[in-house]
Amino acid sequence: MDQKLKIAILGAGNVGGALGRIWAAAGHEITFGVPNPGSPRVAEALAPLHGKGAAATNAEAARAADVLVLSVPWPAAKAAIEAAGSLHGKILVDCTNPLAADLSGLLIGLTTSGAEQVANWAPQARVVKAFNTIGAGNFGNAQFGAQRADGYYCGDDAAAKSVVARLTQEVGMDPVDAGPLRNARLLEPLALLWIDLAVNQRQGPNHAFKLLRR
Repeated sequence: MDQKLKIAILGAGNVGGALGRIWAAAGHEITFGVPNPGSPRVAEALAPLHGKGAAATNAEAARAADVLVLSVPWPAAKAAIEAAGSLHGKILVDCTNPLAADLSGLLIGLTTSGAEQVANWAPQARVVKAFNTIGAGNFGNAQFGAQRADGYYCGDDAAAKSVVARLTQEVGMDPVDAGPLRNARLLEPLALLWIDLAVNQRQGPNHAFKLLRR
């Protein structure tokens, strides 16, 4: 499928900025949805898009979008979704992780997940968990020797997952379907392991996970 998408990225930080840059280069129409479209941080996110992106309020960005990408810190996730307005039938890609402020653990986990909470906040959206198990600096730079990093995703809507698989490939990762949305209960702890290795174990951000088969 070569269709170019209208993608609203809710948040303009490291994750949202990196994804926006890559997808704009791939020809998609990128709009950052933020509380203050004129802020310096948004200008910083737009600069690498070389005029191929825009900024708007969450509601304005969401209204015209085919796909929304939730890439704000977990404490801001509910407000970002509420500010976006109606998400009826839209694909909502949840990149968040419900991390404790000191990175010591997850605020939600095992019996439910952040992604399932996002689906509760946006019940009419088609939620897919993705882009949460690797640092943003590896987006577009996910080749590790002879291996390419996996991009795990999960959700309950097959068509929405197909779109996310394509977007994962465009970010330079091998897409791996991890099953239904409830399996975000597994992907979010995997993200915590990545963060622990990078920060607490002082291994830095240049590592990734790979599913090996035979």
